Amino acid sequence: MTHRNILPVLLAALISLPATAQSLQIPKPSPGLMPNPAAGKSLFVKNCASCHGQDLKGTDKGPPFLHRVYEPSHHADAAFQLEVKNGARAHHWRFGDMLPVQGLSPDDVAHITAYVRMQQRIAGIR
Repeated sequence: MTHRNILPVLLAALISLPATAQSLQIPKPSPGLMPNPAAGKSLFVKNCASCHGQDLKGTDKGPPFLHRVYEPSHHADAAFQLEVKNGARAHHWRFGDMLPVQGLSPDDVAHITAYVRMQQRIAGIR
């Protein structure tokens, strides 16, 4: 491809980026929901622990949540909502891509996130 031909391709890609980003909807929990870490723990055990570990320290199938990579300033709570709904490409670890998790509502994910954040605080991750 010549330099003259690559410019239109690059321009088309750049123009399409905002449209792609805007179409990504972040699932939102119910208005007024008070996320409950106790409810989140049972949901975590049922839906997440097989990969992320009962103790949140990971397994041979998935990364640990008790790691600085998952601190709130790097992976905000909205990231949990997006990754449960859409899955996630492997980018920090070598476990492969995460598939979407079926059967969890945004409220369920908010409870799970509250549990994970509580465990992170206990472990000194803020």
